[in-house]
Amino acid sequence: MGDFESLGIGGKFLRALNDVGYRQPTPIQSQAIPHLLEGRDLLGVAQTGTGKTAAFAVPALQRLDDENSPARSRHPRALILAPTRELALQISDELSTLGRYARLRHAVVFGGVGQNPQVRALVKGVDVLVATPGRLLDLAAQGHVDLSAVSILVLDEADRLLDMGFIRDVKRIIAQTPERRQSLLFSATMPKEVTMLAREILYDPIRVDVSPEHVTLKEIDQRVVIVGNSDKRRVLERLLRDDTVSRAIVFTRTKHGANRLTRQLQASGIGAEAIHGNKSQSARLRALENFQSGDAWVLVATDIAARGIDFHAVSHVFNYELPHEPESYVHRIGRTGRAGATGVAWSLVDPSERKRLRAVEKLIRFSPTEVTVQLPPRDSTESGGSESRREGRRTSSARDMSGESVRSRGSGRRAHASGRSQGDQKTRGRRRVRRRSGQSAV
Repeated sequence: MGDFESLGIGGKFLRALNDVGYRQPTPIQSQAIPHLLEGRDLLGVAQTGTGKTAAFAVPALQRLDDENSPARSRHPRALILAPTRELALQISDELSTLGRYARLRHAVVFGGVGQNPQVRALVKGVDVLVATPGRLLDLAAQGHVDLSAVSILVLDEADRLLDMGFIRDVKRIIAQTPERRQSLLFSATMPKEVTMLAREILYDPIRVDVSPEHVTLKEIDQRVVIVGNSDKRRVLERLLRDDTVSRAIVFTRTKHGANRLTRQLQASGIGAEAIHGNKSQSARLRALENFQSGDAWVLVATDIAARGIDFHAVSHVFNYELPHEPESYVHRIGRTGRAGATGVAWSLVDPSERKRLRAVEKLIRFSPTEVTVQLPPRDSTESGGSESRREGRRTSSARDMSGESVRSRGSGRRAHASGRSQGDQKTRGRRRVRRRSGQSAV
């Protein structure tokens, strides 16, 4: 494959690559960089961890630097769209590293934080803008950014952009850029929607496909536990307490489920943090920092963490719930077994999820090992507490019923009223009785 110099990278950018230890280009870098330096459009099929960020960032920076044009206020010269804040920040960090010796400015904009610092950066002028679609459209609508000078457009994780419902936003953004531009689209998978988008925005593109022959990595030991939803948390806690688990990511399907599971794990003495789209940017960064530093050794996440974020030394991945799309399973378990290390991926499958499991097995052409996890009997105090709570609910219900009947007998003429007003009064009476009954119970 040669080295970066043989690909056409030179001067300050070759020096920056050497500083960070990039000696040998990855397959996607060796295949993409020469064409990108020539200004060709490109369709790249590559997963996270293949070096695709450097594959498009280095030639883009070098081309902009060769033009030697000053950054104009509110008019970025290159635009990189990313589906999540975390990926946008990661790309921004990579641009800082690779462009450290060039006089090029870049900025990153995303939602969930105040826009004023982002607006000030745009006013000063940036050469490269990294953005999530929603915030970018907001700033454009307010007149804080003008995309008419964009000469290089990059869509990173295009399939994820479409999965998250950004297709209309992406098309609106593309419509604001010049027709004559260099366009790059990178995607880990190529569903029909991504293929159609590529046909719309790319002109005579070079296709670079470095997707693995085997969908899942052989270094990952994949296991399945068939367990009912009511026992999933007990199984998960038992597996997490194994000595071989040093750092783990637990995937749920919903944001609410991630919050609930995190609270339950914390109550059991397990250091856990949650990350999902409803978290503020500061909360998401704090969760990631705690996880990376080891202050929390379990990260409970939705599929927002399945791609784009580079985690180090994750020993285990747990699918607390199987994803709706089987492709997401591949991205999830790819958080472990990275950089030649081994990893373990557990999937806790309720009998109602067997259809999803079969879809995963069909995609990966492999059946994970089925394992039986023995659980100790439920604690007597736990079952007793449940019985007490049930008895309390029965008692409260009886109070509600008796209170309602007494009120009906004592309400006089109102009890015999007819029509809609009678029903409304009864409903309001029940609510008041329940509130008083609840206070008495407390």
